[in-house]
Amino acid sequence: MASSYDILGTTVAMPVEVRDASAGTAVFEVDAVAAGALLPAGFEVAEVSPGRAHLALVVVDYRDNDLGSYHEVGVMFFVRPADGGGDGTFIVRLPVDQPFTCEAGQVIWGFPKTLEEIDLDYSDTAVSCTLRMDGELVLRLCLPREADAAAEMPPTPMTAYTVIDGLPHATTFTQGGAGFSMGFDAIELELGTHPVAKELAALGMSPTPAFTTWTEHMRATFEEPRPL
Repeated sequence: MASSYDILGTTVAMPVEVRDASAGTAVFEVDAVAAGALLPAGFEVAEVSPGRAHLALVVVDYRDNDLGSYHEVGVMFFVRPADGGGDGTFIVRLPVDQPFTCEAGQVIWGFPKTLEEIDLDYSDTAVSCTLRMDGELVLRLCLPREADAAAEMPPTPMTAYTVIDGLPHATTFTQGGAGFSMGFDAIELELGTHPVAKELAALGMSPTPAFTTWTEHMRATFEEPRPL
């Protein structure tokens, strides 16, 4: 494994550090069979009840990050390797709005980053994210924004799975930060007519999320991927 990577003429040293970002998540229950059909061979969804799995829609506003400042939308499932291994996440869609992080994410970790149009609008109590692909609406997601500076999420280790050159890999990352909150209220989600929106609609999403999270000042560290 490399300790650094050349990305578009710029050296990216490992690990990659996120020093300040805002991040929101809405987690929905979906049909486990439909979710599994979007995963590559070698991974299976982690069921939360018979026939049901969790889908996470994630919105991140990166402000101070080794890969630059940019917006990101993640569509991910909670999974485990079929041959045995710990639970983690598998990202099936990862739109971003800047080319450098798009290239870095693909080259270093095998993340399915694509360059798309992402708009974020903040109010004191909510953040609204609009994602368009090919000029067509994919989704508009409005999440509650609670920013209690005293609520700290300690750095928490997690695992993200990807496929690089046809082989499954695992990336360890830690995530935490200040201004963390978790909620269970209904959120606003509008799906458009783009094929990715139809892909989401076909998952049998629960009408309301199982829970939402918001971190006003998120920090994270991403390690090198390792083959399973």
